[in-house]
Amino acid sequence: MEITKDSHLTPRGDCIVGINANYGCSDLPNELKEKLRQPESLIHFSIIVDEQKFQFTAYGDPQLILSHDDDIVIRKSRFICPRTLAIGSDTSSDLIPREIIKKLQNPKTKGIFEISVD
Repeated sequence: MEITKDSHLTPRGDCIVGINANYGCSDLPNELKEKLRQPESLIHFSIIVDEQKFQFTAYGDPQLILSHDDDIVIRKSRFICPRTLAIGSDTSSDLIPREIIKKLQNPKTKGIFEISVD
């Protein structure tokens, strides 16, 4: 699942759930990055659009780089690159409710992506 600062999608971008984001991995506060890099930290995510909320979890890892300027990627796998925010996600972009996806496809819709770490 990806969120990007980019303002457009390519046809191959089927895992991108948000564009025109305010943050890439490099923009995250250092305090949050430190929490994400704790071994086996449990990360809670919420995608909020209007009155609808989709929640899921993933894990942090000490090897997270968190340096990409434009993108945030949450992965089901354990692959880590500068875009990776979390690994071992319990969901993927294709499981986000269609009502939320339809709303996010409207350029005027603003979504909120919340992150909290245990």
